[in-house]
Amino acid sequence: MRFWSNDPWRQMRRLRNEMDSLVSQLGRPRAATFPPVNIWTSQDGVVVTAELPGVDPSKLEINAMRDTITIRGERAATEAETERTWHRRERGTGRFSRTIELPYVIDADSVEASCRDGVLRIGLRRPEAEKPRRIEVRSS
Repeated sequence: MRFWSNDPWRQMRRLRNEMDSLVSQLGRPRAATFPPVNIWTSQDGVVVTAELPGVDPSKLEINAMRDTITIRGERAATEAETERTWHRRERGTGRFSRTIELPYVIDADSVEASCRDGVLRIGLRRPEAEKPRRIEVRSS
């Protein structure tokens, strides 16, 4: 993924958001971001995978708009989890929301999502008008 794009203001906003995030975390232990994601791109689109163990796929909410995607859901606590005294508890429960900025605009009408073995896979296509085109150079 390239860092700089044709829109320097977008990149400045992204840099500012990251700096704000770093400054807000000073002096505090860093909380894990949930769900953890992998993102990869091609000329045709973006694929996002997210690890969601213990989350009912039918209760996930996925919203895609322009160059962002938001994943929302809830990992419910089981009855046994609420009645125990814990020694260590690293797997959280409750509501979550994660918004991811994508490297380019996507076609929100062609988003496809599936979940298998606790891994959510979201395919996001790039509109034809947004795809890079090869320009042939003619000699005179």
